[in-house]
Amino acid sequence: MATGTITRIVKDRGFGFIQPEGATQEVFFHKSALESGSFDELAEGGTVEFDTEPDPRQPERSRAVRVRPRS
Repeated sequence: MATGTITRIVKDRGFGFIQPEGATQEVFFHKSALESGSFDELAEGGTVEFDTEPDPRQPERSRAVRVRPRS
């Protein structure tokens, strides 16, 4: 499981982006990818754990799945 920091959240559209530790490219996540916690409780700068998988819409990119806030 990877760790990263939330860099952007678009609350009204239900998605955001995570900057994985040690990586240069952000990863998209949708609120449906949250495994625990509430999307409304997430904040930019917060740390999360997550896995990645290919994005079905853009297979050359990854998306975050099984996202969990870290305390």
